[in-house]
Amino acid sequence: MDKLLRHTPDFFISPYEKAKSCVGYCVDCGVYHSLGNDLARQACLELMQILDEKRRIDYIIPDSKAAPRLSTDYLFGDARGQMFGMLACKDVHGDIFLLKAFSGQYNGLWEAPGWVPPLLDVETLAGISHDVEKKIKELGRHIAALDDGSPQKAEFVRQRKTLSQQLMKDIHALYSLTNFRGQTRSLYDVFAGDNGIPTGTGDCCAPKLLNYAARHGLTPLGLAEFYWGRENRSGNRRHALFYPSCEEKCRPILGFMLCGLEEARA
Repeated sequence: MDKLLRHTPDFFISPYEKAKSCVGYCVDCGVYHSLGNDLARQACLELMQILDEKRRIDYIIPDSKAAPRLSTDYLFGDARGQMFGMLACKDVHGDIFLLKAFSGQYNGLWEAPGWVPPLLDVETLAGISHDVEKKIKELGRHIAALDDGSPQKAEFVRQRKTLSQQLMKDIHALYSLTNFRGQTRSLYDVFAGDNGIPTGTGDCCAPKLLNYAARHGLTPLGLAEFYWGRENRSGNRRHALFYPSCEEKCRPILGFMLCGLEEARA
């Protein structure tokens, strides 16, 4: 967590980016809550400069101790890029700070020096998923070896689907989200959607940042997210461009996570 030293010049901000890019419906109070990108956008621009110069995300530690897996070269290869975000917030004394997050895992790692942690306990996740994932892969090999139309293949497909669905439920149960009223709920209790909880919900930048702030007594002032690396396969994410929080995974939980922020900032 770093103190913010500079503010965002108005000429850097387009009318589109002045819009509320972090927004969601709250299942508790029945209204939409939102957060703009005040202060955070300039912080993202500065982070982009650092990533461009240092070419690694563990830039806060000496070069001699840098981890090869945290190089930004990873983002420009077959894995392609990912989202990064920054949250400007203030503490109880009025001092302004910056938090930063990356979406999901970075090159297979959930945590990196200087970045906010995920919403779940990584060791618990590994404990519940290791054996099940091995079984799912084993079933996949059996399925690939059998002819289409084989009753045994159909049974293996059914077993794999059942295991995958149960594992996803168990993983989602590990997530707990805290808002600015001091309420902590499960992912199942706060998700405002009708089509089930998508894989990766809770792993994006905005939920990580807001959850960390709420649990550490920090009041958000602005949040911005950008994409860094090779263009994604669908072509809707491009290097060094800003994007709002995603509609599928983030907006259904951001309403709850932002609840109470209006009063906290008053």
